[in-house]
Amino acid sequence: MTKPKNISCLIVDDEAIAREIIEMHLSKIENIQVVASCTNAIEAFNHISNHTIDLVFLDINMSEISGISFAKSINKNIKVIFTTAYRDYAVEGFELKAVDYLLKPISFERLKKALDTYFDIYGNLTETDTSRVEVSDFMFVRSNRKMIKIDYDAIIYIESYSDYLEIHLENSTIVTRETITTIEAKLPKQQFLRIHRSYIIAIQHLQSFTNEYITIGKKSLPISRTYKKNVLQYLENF
Repeated sequence: MTKPKNISCLIVDDEAIAREIIEMHLSKIENIQVVASCTNAIEAFNHISNHTIDLVFLDINMSEISGISFAKSINKNIKVIFTTAYRDYAVEGFELKAVDYLLKPISFERLKKALDTYFDIYGNLTETDTSRVEVSDFMFVRSNRKMIKIDYDAIIYIESYSDYLEIHLENSTIVTRETITTIEAKLPKQQFLRIHRSYIIAIQHLQSFTNEYITIGKKSLPISRTYKKNVLQYLENF
């Protein structure tokens, strides 16, 4: 007999009191597990890369990476309930097919209504069903004031500079202001490898390696001392 699936949630908001209110409300509802309460999108990316997340309660107006940008860049199977103090973002929020849009301060009754909507649409999955959910093979990054879709298979390597990244593809290079840590959290770990504080490589494009360098495409990239042990151990057992 299959069992109903527990819903794994993230709370992402830069205001402590807002996170505490949502977590308090959720503690009263069955089948909800709060995996983490995050102060920003970077923390949330890290949890998404290490846990299966079904639903995110997401503040829109956050520093560095806004809730809108974050929602556009995560796996489409992760559903979003936006939380904000501003009505101005409602249209954009619903264009992203958000489950709901909650205005602060959020009452238990209003949050429960949003969750009822989620359960009506998505909550009848079982543990067996979720093993068949499609995994995304792309991500979105912001470049030149727009969100650009990048297929993981097209990436050769990623190079970090002081305040921007270059994502080197087969036929082009995308420049973005995101940090390498943020990008690393989005990438599937089975396809990419961090070899240096400034470099992430696509494993499928690796041609050769030594104790000091990796050759990928036409480039030789250094393996830093910090990452050397893990990189060599991984590659020698690949």
